[in-house]
Amino acid sequence: MRGRLRVYLGAAPGVGKTYAMLGEGRRALERGRDVVVGLVETHGRPRTAALLEGMEVVPRRTVTYRGATFTELDVPAVIARRPKVALIDELAHTNVPGSANVKRWQDIDEILDAGIDVISTVNIQHLESLNDVVQGITGVPQRETVPDEVVRRAEQIELVDMSPEALRRRMAHGNVYAPEKVSAAMSNYFRVGNLTALRELALLWVAGKVDDQLDRYRADHGIADTWETRERVVVALTGGPEGDTLVRRAARIAARTKGADLLAVHVAGAEGLAGADPAHLVRQRSLVESMGGTYHQVVGGDVPRALLDFARGVNATQLVLGASRRGRFAQILSRGVGVETASLSGSIDVHLVTHEEVKKGRRRPERARAALTRERRLAGWAVATAGLPALTATLAPFRDVLQLPSEILLFLLLVVCVALIGGMWPAIAAAVGGSLLLNWFFTPPVGHITIAHPENLLALIVFVLVAAGVSTIVDVAARRTRQAARAAAEAEVLSTLAGHVLRGDAALPSLLGRLRETFGLDSVTLLERVGNPTPDDQADPRAWRIVATSGNEPCTAPATADTDVVISDELMLAARGQLLNAGDRRVLEAFAAEAAVALRQERLEEEAELARPLAEADKMRTALLAAVSHDLRTPLSAAKAAVESLRGHEVNWTDEDRDELLATADESLVRLDRLVENLLDMSRLQAGVLGLSLLPVALEEVVPRAVDDLGPLCERVVNDVPVELPDIVADPALLERVLANLIANAVRYSPPGHKVLITAGRHGDQVEIRVVDRGPGIPPQDHERVFLPFQRLGDRDNGTGVGLGLALSRGLTEAMGGTLIPEETPGGGLTMIVSMPVHPGAAAP
Repeated sequence: MRGRLRVYLGAAPGVGKTYAMLGEGRRALERGRDVVVGLVETHGRPRTAALLEGMEVVPRRTVTYRGATFTELDVPAVIARRPKVALIDELAHTNVPGSANVKRWQDIDEILDAGIDVISTVNIQHLESLNDVVQGITGVPQRETVPDEVVRRAEQIELVDMSPEALRRRMAHGNVYAPEKVSAAMSNYFRVGNLTALRELALLWVAGKVDDQLDRYRADHGIADTWETRERVVVALTGGPEGDTLVRRAARIAARTKGADLLAVHVAGAEGLAGADPAHLVRQRSLVESMGGTYHQVVGGDVPRALLDFARGVNATQLVLGASRRGRFAQILSRGVGVETASLSGSIDVHLVTHEEVKKGRRRPERARAALTRERRLAGWAVATAGLPALTATLAPFRDVLQLPSEILLFLLLVVCVALIGGMWPAIAAAVGGSLLLNWFFTPPVGHITIAHPENLLALIVFVLVAAGVSTIVDVAARRTRQAARAAAEAEVLSTLAGHVLRGDAALPSLLGRLRETFGLDSVTLLERVGNPTPDDQADPRAWRIVATSGNEPCTAPATADTDVVISDELMLAARGQLLNAGDRRVLEAFAAEAAVALRQERLEEEAELARPLAEADKMRTALLAAVSHDLRTPLSAAKAAVESLRGHEVNWTDEDRDELLATADESLVRLDRLVENLLDMSRLQAGVLGLSLLPVALEEVVPRAVDDLGPLCERVVNDVPVELPDIVADPALLERVLANLIANAVRYSPPGHKVLITAGRHGDQVEIRVVDRGPGIPPQDHERVFLPFQRLGDRDNGTGVGLGLALSRGLTEAMGGTLIPEETPGGGLTMIVSMPVHPGAAAP
């Protein structure tokens, strides 16, 4: 039997998840359960560590990776110990490479499979579905995540909640982080706004989990009644023009109750598209979604019951319907959907909303065409006309041999054949005609329209009824076959339509082309009105603009089209080639509605493309301001402070002190000069006015100068550039700056005890210079991002520069005709590769 998982979920580190887990473990021990600690991280918090005292702790296993030693959860040891409950912290933790499983939640799965209950912890920011949301709020990417489904499978999820103010007080008292880290944490990740947003995310996620549990409980116990645990407002849409009014009214009802859900539902009946206007439904769906609601569609022959089944399925508390559009006489004959729904609603409140379409009548589907073709109906009449006399003439000689029931059966066979060929009306006529012929020629007294025996009258009546019934069934079957074929064709067309829209690229031209091919049209054009509507603008080409078209000779105005569909006040779909019947027009309306959606998507994409450079520029401006406000001010402030100290007379400085202050001022001004020079060079690169002096350059001369620029840090660099390499074409000063930037960056991120290696080699007509470090490296997906100006990939050490080093290095390299690319260092780290062209005068390799 698989063990049960219990998870303590927190909005942020420090809310007390581990403390709550250990508290539950101690209570389980007091109740006599066998509890062990598989792995708990106390993070140096004394109150958490105190709860571990006296509890059995399974020793961790030791893992060596890249020369360092780490400890991880020992899964085999926990399973071998076989406790009833295991306490295992940090569900989203990523194991050290070389472990049996990549993630700790996979370790926990193994322990659960062994029949051991597990209590664990996780923060809301580690849930996979919320990872990008949390990054957008806090600006901090979360490297360790756990799939939501892993947490949802837990038998119990308990939210460990704490207000932002209380959490910040805990931090200020030193109960979360070490004192030297508190100030930085409270001013970055643990700001009140961040904590409030994370807390709301946690509450909403847990509320969704509780909703799922409630739905499962109600389904398992067959509970159909609405439990008003949360307000849900359902608005019923018919596909008519009144839907806009209903959606807005339902949104106002939902807004009165904070946190209420808004759901819109359309019940598609047996008539399919005939019961609704697709253009209205598309517009109303967009309206619902713009108000934060969701749109749903269900199929049901009984509209009131289908509505209520949906409402009860989502545990709705209120249902909004429009007042009947039918006339007074029609309401006398039938109560209507609204009244019927209200009478069956039970505990669900039903709102009948009046609107402008009341009593204007409902849109009716067109009268169905005959179930059979004209040729088959004519054939049926021909068989009836010729078959009845022929059958009578054939049976007349055998009048004394055959009995009346046999003669009736033969006439009935003829009527069934007529029904199968020509449908109901030829068969009814054949049945009446056959009854008269049977009466005159075969029913005593013969030659008279009289019947001597009552049983013969009954036989003739049954004959007529059976003939009429069979012909009706045949006609209905043929009609249903035609409807099914048409519905299948509509479904195929609409599925293709949806596929064209979802594929995205050039959706609108593809959509119009598909429409033209489907109905065999000469051209299909989407027209947009120019200016305000006028009474005679339907025929005026100047009042319309062609947005998109497919085919020859596009329509320039609605009046020039054979069929036109009004999509909105500004848009119209015009088709030329043939007149479409009402059934085809319904599909055309669906195409028109999707064409409007495709046009809106295209224009939104265009607006997004236009806005993207502005957003990038704004991002660059913000980064530049942040860099200038801090990185340029820091050396300036240091130099100013040193000069003011030297000019002051309050302190008698010794010669050593003066030399140190002068050195500080000089170092700060050099740093400031370098930052300003980088900014100026970047602006020259972007403007294309950077001056170059390309000369033959020997690497054995440039590389040592670049290393010397590091000052004392040059001891952490190993220069392994061969002296026999050919000269390259470059600007010596700019190449030195490129290499100095790359080497300084590599040294900054290399761990203590590891040196940066500089090597080079010739490859064809290129010389590759490699700067190799053993630092943390950069994920492959971020290799290009490191070359963006003012970008440090989450490095919050603003004292390391404005983030121009790599961007400037690539720009200078490319300006000299070379390339700069990063790649992963085997065994860990990052290698920057500068490729420069070999001087044409160099000897061939």
